[in-house]
Amino acid sequence: FPRELVEQWLLESAHGGVLTDRLVVAGSDDPLLYRAIMQLANQVQGGALVSYTHTGTQLGLSLLGRRRADVCGMHWGPAEESNNRHLAVVRQHPQHHDWLVQRAYYREQGLILAPDMRPSGGDIRALFNPKVRWAMRQGGSGSQRFLRETLARHSVDPASLRVAGQANSEREAAALVALQQADVAPGARAAAAEFGLEFLPIGWEAYDLVLRRGVFFRHLFQKLFEQLQSPECRRWAQLLGGYDYADCGKVIWSG
Repeated sequence: FPRELVEQWLLESAHGGVLTDRLVVAGSDDPLLYRAIMQLANQVQGGALVSYTHTGTQLGLSLLGRRRADVCGMHWGPAEESNNRHLAVVRQHPQHHDWLVQRAYYREQGLILAPDMRPSGGDIRALFNPKVRWAMRQGGSGSQRFLRETLARHSVDPASLRVAGQANSEREAAALVALQQADVAPGARAAAAEFGLEFLPIGWEAYDLVLRRGVFFRHLFQKLFEQLQSPECRRWAQLLGGYDYADCGKVIWSG
């Protein structure tokens, strides 16, 4: 590893564990990452703090820049464009020179649907009917970005949709549909599967973890990645569907 990364790790390890006995993960909500974090938290018990706050991609990166989070989960557009797009978003933050981006996996993105809302023949245009109730995501979330690009491809003005509510996470979006407060919401296949809902696939995205380079060497972060790659997490990935472990662990960018 580069000398500066090792020196940063030594610096963060030299304060009686104040920095190394916690791992705060922010950013995009993801069902598989949630399970890995919960497994790690149960493993370390009271020996460390491991937490996950679902803020959406942009707010998560802002928290990372302010050192209020250690890791940020992000997704920002189609998988084939993810390397360029993710780096473009990361570089908007002045602190990005001290960050690295590591691939977690690819996940399938689309629309979470109520059981009776699957359009005939999978034609998404049927869902743009003014009678269809949409749960939107907050600004700065990757799922909302994905939806806006999908609408643009179909020449649909987002203002023309009937918005029933706003969701601030994948699970909240799926819950609004499951509770019959909305008919459709943007989100990942895994979120639809958790709630037993229908899913209309649109494409695949890369799900990456952005972190300060010194955090990469922390025991807790390494343990988190071990959990992500564990047989238990891989079993969950198969159960939920819509995950691809290709490139898992690959460092996409290191400042």
